[in-house]
Amino acid sequence: MTPGRLASDELAQRLVFNLRLPRLLTAMLLGMSLAAAGVVFQTIFGNPLVEPGFLGVSQGAAFGAAFSIIFLSRSPWAVQIMAALFALLGLGLSYFMARRVRYGGWTLRLVLAGIAISALFSAGLGVLKYIADPLSQLPEITFWLLGGLWSMTWSQFLAILPAVTIGLFVAYRMRWRVNLLSLSDETAFSLGAAPGRERAVVLTAAVIATAAVISVSGIIAWVGLIIPQVARLLFGADARFVIPASMLVGASFTVLCDDLARVLMPGEIPLGILTSLIGATVFLVLMMRQGTGGER
Repeated sequence: MTPGRLASDELAQRLVFNLRLPRLLTAMLLGMSLAAAGVVFQTIFGNPLVEPGFLGVSQGAAFGAAFSIIFLSRSPWAVQIMAALFALLGLGLSYFMARRVRYGGWTLRLVLAGIAISALFSAGLGVLKYIADPLSQLPEITFWLLGGLWSMTWSQFLAILPAVTIGLFVAYRMRWRVNLLSLSDETAFSLGAAPGRERAVVLTAAVIATAAVISVSGIIAWVGLIIPQVARLLFGADARFVIPASMLVGASFTVLCDDLARVLMPGEIPLGILTSLIGATVFLVLMMRQGTGGER
């Protein structure tokens, strides 16, 4: 082998191992986490129209990440922890407000509460962007909000791996309990479940996994909404099959979107824009052909 060919092969190996592989693995974790969280939220809340972005989780995580970048630290661990804390806060506030609202049914109340909480976090995020350093902090926050995996490294992947692994493992192991948790508290309790505690465990696991991937990828919309719908069309409504199916379909979808984001134009398209475009189009097609289901 010639020296030039050897050097070229070594460069290709470094390119694949140090740039492409961590990005590919992160894209898979991103799709799996958002899709699994979408199934958990939709099943437990009995609402096929909710996803992390609709319940204040994504916007809460965005606010927490921006808060860490400006006031605390830019390290992956600090951003991840703050994103998780505010994501949990967003979910809790959405659920609390939905319980207090007296207008409409449960589906409408949950969607309205999630929109309101997301708007509050978006307003807070706007304030943080206004006070951010325009030369260093603001560009980082802006590109982060567009969503993308262009700066992924092994250190970032390893930073989110523990939280995502735990969250996905809990969601997978409790997938058969999610069916029970979609029932009323009285019915679930009579079937041997502890609805309050088990709902808290599985919801917390879903939020932690979502916040972890969002802390490095930014806001990636529609994956948590459209992928569970597709998985239900293919495998039925049983959470035992829908949760693992959504993980596989979600991973494939985000990897495909990330590849398209890199090759469609000379400059890379933000991943969040591409998933929103494709996801919204598929969702409209599903609404016109199948509908999105009804209220519990």
